[in-house]
Amino acid sequence: MQDETTVQAVQEGEVVNSSPEEQAQDAASAQKTELEQVKGERDQLLDRLARLQAEFDNARKREAKERQDARDYVVSSTVEPFLGVMDNFQLALNSEGSVEQLRAGVGLILKQMEDALKGLNVVPVESVGAQFDPRFHEALGSVETREFPDHQVVEEIRRGYKMREKLLRPALVKIATNPSQVSE
Repeated sequence: MQDETTVQAVQEGEVVNSSPEEQAQDAASAQKTELEQVKGERDQLLDRLARLQAEFDNARKREAKERQDARDYVVSSTVEPFLGVMDNFQLALNSEGSVEQLRAGVGLILKQMEDALKGLNVVPVESVGAQFDPRFHEALGSVETREFPDHQVVEEIRRGYKMREKLLRPALVKIATNPSQVSE
C-alpha cells in the first residue's frame, strides 16, 4: 500500500523521500531555517529595544534640561526687577546727604520695590480699616476702643501679601474690641 501512495505521489509531481535519514535531514534543515529566522527576529527586536531605550533616555535628558531652563528663566525674570533696587540701596549707603534726603531716597527705593512686586502680581493685603479676616490677617493683639467697630483692623504691624488670590503671607494686625458692641 505504501508503494501505491509513493507511486501516486510521484505521478502528481511530489517528491517523496523514502529513507528515514533524508526525512530527518529535511526536518533538521527546516528546524535550522526556523532557528535562523527566530534569531534574526530576536536580533531585530533587541536592536529596536536598544534604540527605544536610547530614545527614552534622550527624551528624559531633554525634558530635564528644558525644566532647568524654565526654572532659570523664571528666576532670572523674577530677580531682574530687584537688581535696580539693590543698586539704589548701595547708592543710599554710600551717600553723604542729610537724614531727610536719606529718608526720601529710601522712600523712592520702597516705591521701586512695590512696583517690582506689582510686576510679579504680588499685592499687599488690605488691612487697616478692614474687617478682620482670619484668611488674610493674623491678630497679634487687640485695642479696646469705642471709635471703631468690633473686630476692625486698627493697626498693621507687618504687611501681608498675596499673589492673585493666593496668600503669600498674612498681615500681622491689631484689632479693635468695642465693649459697647456685642460680638457674635
